[in-house]
Amino acid sequence: MFLLQAPRVRDLELFTTMPESLRRRERSDWSDANRGGAVTDSFLEGPVFDAAGNLYVSDIPWGRIFRIDAQGAWSLVAEYDGEPNGMKFLDAGTLLITDYKNGLMRLDVHSGAVTPYLERRNSERFKGVNDLVFDAGGNLYFTDQGQSGLHDPSGRLYRLRPNGQLDLLLNNVPSPNGVALSPDGRVLYLAVTRGNCVWRVPLLPDGSVAKVSQFFTSYGPSGPDGLAVDAEGRLLVANPGLGYVWVLNHRAEPVEVLRGAAGSSTTNLAFGGVDRRTLYVTDSTHGRILRSTLEVAGLALHAGRAGQGQLSYRSC
Repeated sequence: MFLLQAPRVRDLELFTTMPESLRRRERSDWSDANRGGAVTDSFLEGPVFDAAGNLYVSDIPWGRIFRIDAQGAWSLVAEYDGEPNGMKFLDAGTLLITDYKNGLMRLDVHSGAVTPYLERRNSERFKGVNDLVFDAGGNLYFTDQGQSGLHDPSGRLYRLRPNGQLDLLLNNVPSPNGVALSPDGRVLYLAVTRGNCVWRVPLLPDGSVAKVSQFFTSYGPSGPDGLAVDAEGRLLVANPGLGYVWVLNHRAEPVEVLRGAAGSSTTNLAFGGVDRRTLYVTDSTHGRILRSTLEVAGLALHAGRAGQGQLSYRSC
């Protein structure tokens, strides 16, 4: 009889905490709707590294983007009228942002200027976009979550091709959140937060999807959020309701559990460091960045197409 081996359990360590001078202890429209009206001084998401090793994170309720250097020092890159969430690089100086309020936005990290990239589909606003990932061909996959859930399974998954064609791949998801691609780019993993699970979405050669299935099932008050994949194809799942990061093998069995301190809300993930073996995790409700060194490096992410060519970054 096969017996499932218990996963290795380790604690995440603190890398850096948002300085008090940057915290805004006020109510916001976002916190009224999503945090029960509680004062939310920050809510961090969207971690991504640049080629120089700086970590960028978004602050949803206050429309801010921060840069954190290798020593853990914070600086404000941009503040604008938006609710930024996931981020990936389009090129060395440009971040693409999934903004719940505005759609897809573009940030010049040198000037701090934020401009529209894709605000609407066929003149209709998105529900509330959440996360994004590029494949090797420059196709952008992004989620449109809004307030969907088991009561309203109408969240969407889109693909934006380099030629500007926008494809609706799924429109029946109860809270689509984080997205990540397998090393060969043939499978997309989709966090389904209110369904407390991760879906497996095969990407077919003709551009369609089929035989979408439930890959992993979690539990607790708030389900999977951000996702990442390592060089061996293992899926890492940030689970804010538990304060965990699951490390799953190809059978969706947890082989490792990374735990935040009690009360942590582990929402999103990025691999960094010279060898990409350090996993950085946003603890959103406390304004902290946690981290852990892993045995397997993170899969290198692709960036969007810029100019005549495509750039790839050593970030995740």
